[in-house]
Amino acid sequence: MDRQLQRLIASTRRVLADCALRNGAIVAANSHKPYYPTEAKDYRFVWPRDAMYVCLAARRLGMDIHEKYFRWLMKAEGWEKTGLFYENYHVDGRKARAHFQPDQTGSVLITLHDRFSGDPEGFAPFARLVRKSADGLCRVWGTDHFPVATQDLWEERLAFPDQKESFVYSLAACACGLYCAYDLLKERQWLTAARQMEQRLLRVKGYFPRSVGRFGDARIDASALALVWPFGIVGAKDPRMRRTVSMIEERLRKGGGIMRYEGDSYDGWMHRKATDRKKGAGSWPLLTLLMATYWQEAGDRKKAMRYFTTVLRDAKGSPYLPEQVFGNDVQEGVCPLAWSHAMLVLAAERLGLL
Repeated sequence: MDRQLQRLIASTRRVLADCALRNGAIVAANSHKPYYPTEAKDYRFVWPRDAMYVCLAARRLGMDIHEKYFRWLMKAEGWEKTGLFYENYHVDGRKARAHFQPDQTGSVLITLHDRFSGDPEGFAPFARLVRKSADGLCRVWGTDHFPVATQDLWEERLAFPDQKESFVYSLAACACGLYCAYDLLKERQWLTAARQMEQRLLRVKGYFPRSVGRFGDARIDASALALVWPFGIVGAKDPRMRRTVSMIEERLRKGGGIMRYEGDSYDGWMHRKATDRKKGAGSWPLLTLLMATYWQEAGDRKKAMRYFTTVLRDAKGSPYLPEQVFGNDVQEGVCPLAWSHAMLVLAAERLGLL
């Protein structure tokens, strides 16, 4: 395990460095590199959500990619007007797809806090990025839901304001992001909005579903693991969180790894000129590692290590981690993917293995 982990950490440095482009953009995968399959879907776009995990991991590896990325963000299309970040962007900052995913802006605020907490001098040039982004989130928050249509982090479902529906992952990311912004600049309205988002989340009973609202999506979604870490909105031993984890393990385990949500069919591997095959989803190393992190936070290191080593095993000696693992010789996961590698670093740190 130690040899495989060290090999993957070494390749992670390369993958993250390759995804941090010279102009500051941080892409989900650098499909221009020779190790990226030519027939795979092109992921050379900036998702601020993915970039958050990359930046958190890069700081723990001593990689300096943050400030160029923050300058890039302030030039992204539309940010100057709204203070918000949308689905994803071309590397030159133009919007690629413009669905509103609130967690993208929350992710930026978390990334800034992780880099500059305790460093007011370094933070000063980017205070405007925090202020404008946090204000932007508050403008589109309506005390208990977003009064605009929002999209989930998997980019497959919309929540509509007439149903007062919000995605659980999005609420947690935005609440955490606004708490981070408040810690940096002490603007009271950010704290108020963060508390309202948190309170909306904590009104749930039984377990944390995919979304909450008048007609929320009751399906179980493994992204709820992020409520414990990195967002810190719910404790690992909260009874609702324990029930959520039990349901994830019961319904979403595949070959020892964790799938996204009930009924997922996205297999991710498509020729750039073809359509998605959708032959059935696999497990996601990102989520398997989030599960390892959850069990470490919950005090069960044995379970944490079981999930962590599953990712190492599934790599089968490769220096690269894919988006998905299928356990057959027909389907292939897009590989390597930056946030899979980033989460390996973050989980290894939480488990004391980095």
